[in-house]
Amino acid sequence: MISVMGIILTGWKKPQLKDLSAIRSSSAIPVAGKYRAIDFALSNMVNSGITNVGVITQFSFRSLMDHLGSGKEWDLDRKRDGLFIFPPSMGNDDSGWYKGSADALYNNLTFLKRSDEKYVVIVQGNSVYKMDFEKMLEFHMENKADVTIAYRKMDDFTKDELSQLGIIKTDENQRVTDLQEKPLNPETNLGSMGIYFLERELLISLIEKCVAHGNYDFVKDILIRKLETMKVYGYKFEGYWRNISTVRGYYKCNMELLKPDLIYELFLREGKVYTKVKDETPAKYNQEAEVSNSIVADGCIIEGKVINSVLFRGVTVNKDVVIKDSIIMQDSVIEEGTYLEYAILDKNVRITGGKNLKGDSNWPIIIGKNGFV
Repeated sequence: MISVMGIILTGWKKPQLKDLSAIRSSSAIPVAGKYRAIDFALSNMVNSGITNVGVITQFSFRSLMDHLGSGKEWDLDRKRDGLFIFPPSMGNDDSGWYKGSADALYNNLTFLKRSDEKYVVIVQGNSVYKMDFEKMLEFHMENKADVTIAYRKMDDFTKDELSQLGIIKTDENQRVTDLQEKPLNPETNLGSMGIYFLERELLISLIEKCVAHGNYDFVKDILIRKLETMKVYGYKFEGYWRNISTVRGYYKCNMELLKPDLIYELFLREGKVYTKVKDETPAKYNQEAEVSNSIVADGCIIEGKVINSVLFRGVTVNKDVVIKDSIIMQDSVIEEGTYLEYAILDKNVRITGGKNLKGDSNWPIIIGKNGFV
């Protein structure tokens, strides 16, 4: 791939994720049995030949840093380039939090200036998708664009979900003519994926000018303000994409990952999705176990019934348990006689025997980490 470096923004606080983001960044949320949300962005970069990657963290970043480590699972533990993690620099007055995406980039401008790649791709760390960035770069170069924004036709999003995205309009040549950040009444269903290509020197210049004028947001204070003076193009992406920023979105994403064609698209086609390796024994299915259309990770022990659900590593499902349409995270224990439907259990949750917990597909029940019910 032509000289490209990558920057992953791990996001700000997501109150819509409730207990799921109380102890972790939205980019560190577990997905599909053994992955974290950031694995998809990071693997897309590695599969596209990008080997110089900076991860800019913000709130609740300890879990994320533990997961990424030295970057060896993504072949980014290198003498030259590799994986760089940038936590905020906190002072006694709690003044180290970034004021916005442009401010986050400005505070790590040294990373950009010391790198020598010609182009930068900026992505969000809390999205699930499979993308070849080389194709987007080719589009960017062919159109001689200043900035290229990846977008998708969000036919499968509700109006409320669209209002949480950047919404764009393009002309017949794919040039962006309008960009609105999280509008209450979206005028189109063309949603920005939060993926941007531009030259490194241009990015440095834009960031420095933005912050010098007291502004801090990359989209509102740079892209929208300069839409008429810069050549901003939209790159249409037609694959699967979900942004994990709400409980409903998180639940919907995991349930959709039970579809075989989607598993093939995300995990098998055009490169793997890499994650932190944890050596576990294979899942054990006792004689009474019944499992259908579910993801069951290593280390699980199944004695009950599991239907249309996602079980992470080390989950124990005892006898006479029924789990339907639910997400059970690592090392949780479901005791005998329990019925779970439309539930999300965080790590190390214990559900005592005989409980009946039932939520709704739009409002699943959430039990926080180390919960005891």
